[in-house]
Amino acid sequence: MAKSTGIRRRAFCAAGIGLLAAPAILRQTAAMAASGDKTKMDATTQPQFNKFKLGSFNFTVIKDGASVAEKPYETFGTNQKPETVQELLAKNFLPTDKFVNAYAPTVIDTGSDVILVDTGFGEGGRARGAGLLRDGLKAAGYSPDDITVVALTHLHGDHIGGLMEAGAPAFKNARYVAGKTEYDFWTDKAREGTPAEGGHKAVLANVVPFAEKMTFIGEGDTVAGGITAMLAPGHTPGHMIFHVESDGKRLIATGDTANHYVLSLQRPEWEVRFDMDKAQAAATRKKVFDMIAADKVAFLGYHMPFPAVGFVETYDTGYRFVPKTYQFDL
Repeated sequence: MAKSTGIRRRAFCAAGIGLLAAPAILRQTAAMAASGDKTKMDATTQPQFNKFKLGSFNFTVIKDGASVAEKPYETFGTNQKPETVQELLAKNFLPTDKFVNAYAPTVIDTGSDVILVDTGFGEGGRARGAGLLRDGLKAAGYSPDDITVVALTHLHGDHIGGLMEAGAPAFKNARYVAGKTEYDFWTDKAREGTPAEGGHKAVLANVVPFAEKMTFIGEGDTVAGGITAMLAPGHTPGHMIFHVESDGKRLIATGDTANHYVLSLQRPEWEVRFDMDKAQAAATRKKVFDMIAADKVAFLGYHMPFPAVGFVETYDTGYRFVPKTYQFDL
């Protein structure tokens, strides 16, 4: 496997992105807004997906679902006063009492492989409006059987829940790629009786059955042609991000390095409840997004506002998220 020396500043270029917006989705969303229906952000049953090109690679970002959570300050900025978190939200024209979390598995079609990065919630999330990856794949012109590689940034439930379907492998023709550090941590019996026990059981059920078909990777290893891995720990012990390169164009799939486009990026030093090593996660955010901002590379963040693609620029003590618009269509 190819090796690298870690995070290096490099010249990155983004490729064209073509946004596919389904008129039916827009009409239904508008009707919900007009009627004041606030029950679920993901109430529409129409699959949402976004296609774009990077060099000769075709990307399809699929919305697996979205959820609304209360009290943002109990998740983000947990080492800050609640009013400090609320003030930052208000400054960015966001509600101070709720936040939306979306989930964005991605297909990278290289021509040689069809690679799925993370799998969403799967069937276990459908009762609450998530687990929409399969419908999104179909709407975008793919079958689960088309997937040749499943690459996992880390092993939290919203990333591995879609590996199984009705007790069988959801992607029967795929091989699997996961970080060795991550796998070793979650499969260790030492997790039993700890706060990580629930994640341990989920990995035993959803990931361990694929161990014989799995390639375990570390820093700089190859995921597939044109895609290499980089260790970005803190959120979990073996969290990985992926560098994608095609025809000199590059993009970074950052997984859960940042979980909110304002609270994680504008204040990367703030602690996040879901980060297992909070100090390490903050240091990783700074390291990764310093690179992305300096080199002006596009990134794809699993929890960024759908379609989850954008840029960052340095801003105040952190970064400002700049979502893509038409620049990739030209």
